[in-house]
Amino acid sequence: MRSNRLAILAVTLMLTAGAWAASSEKELFSFTLSSGSNPTAGLVLDAKGNLYGTTEIGGPNSYGTAFQLTHSKNGWTENVLHGFANGSDGAYPSGALVFDNAGHLYGTAVSGGSASCSNGCGTVFELVPGSGGNWTFNVIYSFTGGKDGFAPAYGSLILDKAGNLYGTAEMGGNGSGTVFELIHSKAGWREKTLYAFRGNGDAGYPLSGLSWDAAGNLYGATVRGGTGNAGAVFQLKHIKTSWKEKVIYSFTGGNDGAYPEYGGVTLNAAGDVYGTAAGGGASGQGVVFELKPSKSGWKESVLYSFTGGSDGGQPFAGLTFNPAGNLFGATAYGANGDGTVFELAHTQSGWKESTLHTFAVTDGAFPYGSLAIDGKGRLYGTTFRGGSGSAGVAFEVTP
Repeated sequence: MRSNRLAILAVTLMLTAGAWAASSEKELFSFTLSSGSNPTAGLVLDAKGNLYGTTEIGGPNSYGTAFQLTHSKNGWTENVLHGFANGSDGAYPSGALVFDNAGHLYGTAVSGGSASCSNGCGTVFELVPGSGGNWTFNVIYSFTGGKDGFAPAYGSLILDKAGNLYGTAEMGGNGSGTVFELIHSKAGWREKTLYAFRGNGDAGYPLSGLSWDAAGNLYGATVRGGTGNAGAVFQLKHIKTSWKEKVIYSFTGGNDGAYPEYGGVTLNAAGDVYGTAAGGGASGQGVVFELKPSKSGWKESVLYSFTGGSDGGQPFAGLTFNPAGNLFGATAYGANGDGTVFELAHTQSGWKESTLHTFAVTDGAFPYGSLAIDGKGRLYGTTFRGGSGSAGVAFEVTP
């Protein structure tokens, strides 16, 4: 009996050691108030493996930054590409950046700009790379706070094949936010409001960005709205020269989840929609969900319900696929109270959750943004707080 218990213990230790060795976390950069602090959004990589992102506050003018992290033998070095000044350039950039085919970066700032909202209505900006590592900053659109909306929030912009930009504004329009397009021409950029949310059963208050399907339709999520006012997932179907909006799922706030926050949704090749909701679920700590289309409409399945324990809780971030079809994301809280990075592996018996890393303040706290993945499967992201400067970190997790 004793030998059997020892054998079981040895196997258990081997499995546990394997689990520990399976993933590792590395702090790449610790933000400070002067360098830019409290990054809310995730990171984007270029072809050389450099990382780009935004900080919500701090920097040379105290209103946030767009930054670059470059890698060398001596570690990672930050280059502030722009320090926001709460003028016509905008303030408090909270969304991720996106590259176009020419290597230009685009992003949004929640407030500031040239319009007359109480704190400015927000901007869309462009960063153009130049010689010597210098970048040129341009505002390509300032929101007015009218039909076009205001406060472009936490989601990344996306581009179409022609280089036009698409995104969301949290407020304005009919009162519950908008979906917009910025059309690029030789004369500059022109804004077109594709849809203004109405609330009262419609989706409302989009905090996150958009995703494409193969047919050129747009999908997104809103933190409120839907029939239960617990958030919704919507589709904008492209019909010739117009767009038709449809709520494809309304969260109830029960086991199905509630309040999809910053991550939006992502689609697989089959057109199935995946996302996170920060509330609801079996333990009230949020869920990972899937929406599948059918002849009778869209059906929701909860792939995982967070407990708020060692698995973490309240996923604000969206999901990232790897080539094998596994999902990666982050929870903002739970575990030690500082959040986790997790994987959902697709198995024959369903989806299996694994916690890849648990944050503990010193290495970061509160990962709100979605993860980026490189060609070797390494994950990159940010935390809103923690690190040696207590102002957030950029991190790498190797599954």
